[in-house]
Amino acid sequence: MAIPKLSADERAKALEKAKAARAKRAQIRDDLKSGKLSVKQVLDMRGDDVVGRMKVSTFIETLPGYGKAKAEKIMGELKIAESRRLRGLGERQLSALLDRLS
Repeated sequence: MAIPKLSADERAKALEKAKAARAKRAQIRDDLKSGKLSVKQVLDMRGDDVVGRMKVSTFIETLPGYGKAKAEKIMGELKIAESRRLRGLGERQLSALLDRLS
């Protein structure tokens, strides 16, 4: 698939949209770390376009007390692919993840 040719204005708008999405994901991660948001609240927001694109591994690593090794272990136990995003979780994976992290 060829990359579309964008005008300078279209490119600037796309870059701004991407920047806003990264900022929103960063804010959600910060709120999750500080306890302002719970695991369930974030998983309930996965229908949101920006939140749904967050990788499951990044989401787990954001939690206090969890790092890369624990995130990989949990994802392996729950049979969640490394590339999976929050939006792509099935009902069983979602409930298992919620049970494991709560």
